[in-house]
Amino acid sequence: MVSLDLDFVRKQFPVFSDKESGRWAHLENAGGSYVPEHVISLVNNFFTKSKVQPYWDFGPSVKAGEAMDRAFDLLPATFNAASEEVHFGPSTSQNTYVLAQALRPTWEADDEIIVTNQDHEANIGAWRRLEMTGIKIREWEVNPTTGLLEVDDLEGLINERTKLLAVTHASNLAATINPIRNLADRIHEVGGIIVTDGVSFAPHAAIDVKQLDCDVYLYSTYKTYGPHVGLMYTSPRVLEQVENQGHFFNANNPTNRLTPAGPDHAAIAACAGIIDYYEDVFDHHFGSPDASSVRERILQVFELFGEHEQKIMAPLVEYISSRSDFRLIGSPSTSHSVRAPTVAFHSYSRSSKDIYLSLIEAGVSCGHGNFYARRLVEAVGLDAEDGVVRLSLVHYNTAEEVAKALDALEGMAP
Repeated sequence: MVSLDLDFVRKQFPVFSDKESGRWAHLENAGGSYVPEHVISLVNNFFTKSKVQPYWDFGPSVKAGEAMDRAFDLLPATFNAASEEVHFGPSTSQNTYVLAQALRPTWEADDEIIVTNQDHEANIGAWRRLEMTGIKIREWEVNPTTGLLEVDDLEGLINERTKLLAVTHASNLAATINPIRNLADRIHEVGGIIVTDGVSFAPHAAIDVKQLDCDVYLYSTYKTYGPHVGLMYTSPRVLEQVENQGHFFNANNPTNRLTPAGPDHAAIAACAGIIDYYEDVFDHHFGSPDASSVRERILQVFELFGEHEQKIMAPLVEYISSRSDFRLIGSPSTSHSVRAPTVAFHSYSRSSKDIYLSLIEAGVSCGHGNFYARRLVEAVGLDAEDGVVRLSLVHYNTAEEVAKALDALEGMAP
């Protein structure tokens, strides 16, 4: 049985050999992951050799277009989607905002949208603002004790006027995986669509929009080892509905219809480095690729990532759950199929800022506050500014880094 070669993985990330950065146990990955050399080299190459307007016939312009096209061709495999179904934008927040403006003309006053108070504001703020245009907003509220969404509570919110459900795949605080296929089936019964925020899920497991049967899926590549770019999958059904948000002459181009202005050319080109990294991980663990597709190789790589993440997440979740003075947000499960390795908690006896500062002093990168999930923090009864402490892992983290955080927390024992 193949297991993740962590030494190989960490050698792909130059940050770990940097004297200053390398001394930190980086457990704030949910705010942004490190990037491998594959991405860095593509950024450097683009700015060095082809930082011109792409798609003309002179040399550097040809190189720029080819570098961007390579990303357009490769990244859809991360969704299990076709290239014409994936849109590159400056961020997930902006992609959601543009989508909201594109869908609003297709709805009537008093039509309804369901949002949760578990989500990051990026996936709900743009929809909530449509209330000013006559759309009725209905909120699916979390259980205030656990911070989790309970599916039975959704039933009373859905009706024949429901046009859209916006819901996170896994909250950036509660981290527990929501049953997206189940929710998609339910919303489709009334003719609505489901918009899924996968920003906190995508670094940890392979996305399959076909299996999920979601209409829109969003994630950010700066959370998945790449530059700051937002990716959005839209189903053909949604693309047929939306009003063009791009230049009028691009109305018939599916990948431009929801892109008023493209993100940085170099950033798009650098996204291909994410796939290059996955390919090298695959080659190292399984040998050179045979006839399998990029998508199939991504699946195998994420199985390795998931097994390792579950192993290093378990001691952290179990420790937080064992402390009578700590409260874990979300499920206490240590199964990678139940929750992402993002651990948010607070103390009954001291402020989150105090715990955060002690972790920083111990050399553990982390954060505290609401992490743009202010509504969730308030829903579970916490101060929105002090919020929770968040420790978030990805596959390149080590058991020793987790132990460093545990030692620091143990030093704060009541």
